[in-house]
Amino acid sequence: MAATILGVQVDLTSNVDAIGQVLGWAKYGESHYVCIANVHMVMEAYDSVDYRNIINSADLVTPDGMPLVWMMRAKGYRNQERVYGPTIMLQVLEVAAHENVRVGFYGTTPDLLDSLTKRMRMRYEGLSIAYSYSPAFGVMSAEEDAAVVKQINQSGARILFVGLGCPKQEIWMAAHRGKVNAVMVGVGAAFDFHAGVKPQAPAWMQKVGLEWLFRLFIEPRRLWRRYLYHNPRFIVLAVADLLGLLKD
Repeated sequence: MAATILGVQVDLTSNVDAIGQVLGWAKYGESHYVCIANVHMVMEAYDSVDYRNIINSADLVTPDGMPLVWMMRAKGYRNQERVYGPTIMLQVLEVAAHENVRVGFYGTTPDLLDSLTKRMRMRYEGLSIAYSYSPAFGVMSAEEDAAVVKQINQSGARILFVGLGCPKQEIWMAAHRGKVNAVMVGVGAAFDFHAGVKPQAPAWMQKVGLEWLFRLFIEPRRLWRRYLYHNPRFIVLAVADLLGLLKD
C-alpha cells in the first residue's frame, strides 16, 4: 500500500520492513531501485511529470522526511514512521556484513568515496565492499556506461548505494533497473554524513522537521534555492492536498 502526496506514491513501510525488502531482493540477485523520499524529491516530482513517473515506478519509496510522515499520518496512516536514508544505509550495511552480502557505492568524489569505504569497513567487521566508483562529471557515453554496468555486475555487489543527489540518482537508477544485478538505493547526502565530511542535524531537529534549517545553515550557497523555493510551496500544496483541492 502507498499514500499519495502531491501525486507521489510513498509506501507504507517501516525501517524493519524496508531493510528486509532490500536484503530479500539482494539475496536473489534481483534488480530493483529504492527511492528515499523527502520534500525536495516530492517537489521535483510535482514539477516534472517524467520525474514523477520515475519515482512512482520505483520498487520501494520510503518517507525520509518528517513532513512526509506527518502528511501520511494526516491521511489516516497513524502509525507511519520515518524511514530515514542515512539510518537505513547503516542498518542495511550491518546486516549485509553479518550475512555476507556484497555491497557497492556509486557516486560522490574519489576522496570522499575512499573515506566512506574505509570508515564503513572499520565500523562493520566482515563487510564486503565489492565495488566503489566515482563517476566523472557529465554524461557518459553508451560505451562508458556499459563498461560501468559490466564492472558492477562482475563485482558481485548485490546492494548498490547510489549517492548522486536528487534528482540525478533516481534518474540513473531507473535507467539501470534490469541492467544492474543489484538493489540500487538512492541515499543522497548519506555518503557525506557517513564519510565524516558533513555533520548531521541533531536528533531533536530531525524529530521536529527542522533538519532542512540545519543543512541550510551549513551549506547556504548550495541549498538556499532548494529550501527557500520548495518548502513554502510544499506547505501550501500539502494543505491543498489534505483538503482535496489538488487534481490528480
